[in-house]
Amino acid sequence: MKVMRLLRYLHLSVMALAIVDVAVAQSNGYAKIQKLDSVLAARYYRQDSFDTAYIMRPATKWTFTARMNVSGTKIKTEGMADDQHFKSEMEANRKATLSVGVSYLGFSLSAAINPAKMLGKYHDYELNFNSYGKRFGFDVTYQDAKNFTGWHDHDGMERIELPDGLLKVKTLNVNVYYAFNSRRFSYPAAFSQSYIQKRSAGSFLLAASGQGQHATLDWEKEMQLKMTNIGIGAGYGYNYVPIPAKASTRSLTPGWLLHISALPTFIVYSNTSMTFGDTRVPLHYHFPEVIITGRGAVIRQWNNKFLGLSMVFNFTNIGHQENLAVHNIKWQVRTFFGLRL
Repeated sequence: MKVMRLLRYLHLSVMALAIVDVAVAQSNGYAKIQKLDSVLAARYYRQDSFDTAYIMRPATKWTFTARMNVSGTKIKTEGMADDQHFKSEMEANRKATLSVGVSYLGFSLSAAINPAKMLGKYHDYELNFNSYGKRFGFDVTYQDAKNFTGWHDHDGMERIELPDGLLKVKTLNVNVYYAFNSRRFSYPAAFSQSYIQKRSAGSFLLAASGQGQHATLDWEKEMQLKMTNIGIGAGYGYNYVPIPAKASTRSLTPGWLLHISALPTFIVYSNTSMTFGDTRVPLHYHFPEVIITGRGAVIRQWNNKFLGLSMVFNFTNIGHQENLAVHNIKWQVRTFFGLRL
């Protein structure tokens, strides 16, 4: 009996120690989470890098956003062949997606669905990634499009309608900016809502752009066009707040924000080649060849809610119409609604 009592006592003691260890581990784990949260919050709300009379952080840690995104692509060509002028225009199927995102102290996670793709009505592939920081940011877009339709005009000939499936294009676009007046002007206030613009402000911007493209046209003879272009330039952005918020009120959010910016870059490196059947067509650099990025946004904010529309537009001009000029147009429009909790 004494042996049984001793074993039972030892068993209870071990259980008690295990419970204490679990409680201590949970307490330590919770303390570590709290410490990490404090570090992130201190970093997120740090105000020494911007003017609080013009910019502020949202008062809450969490932001939930629902978005609808629509994007499109168009390629135009113009030039001379056998002393005759030609012109063509091809447009890809527009892409529409629905997405939801959650952000905590500036760290974001989102997921998107394409209803047309789920129904088998959209067969192209497109990936968009962007990061808008207070001082530095970028857009990256990759598209693999096979569903182009359009037309071709040639002097002395009737217009030719170009059906779906003739043109296949893979395109990578990269646009980078640097804001000089980042203490008072905020790109994220217009595009990611991780800041709030309290008063109107603008900034000169440095910009760099890059585009890589491989196009294949299967019409009579196969034509392939390969382009790699890098541009450097500068532009200007402006955030207009019709009714400024009081500089001393941290929780007050302005009602409206209107953003517009333009970033023209001149191509400083160009590597372009085109083949038509077995014939290689020489393409020479013609100044000015440009990559232009334009952005705009309209946002309405009230209490802990915001509603808005934003746009990114890319235009690329390569070559010259006396030989061959290629114009790429890429745009994306986004509508969104968000809650800060």
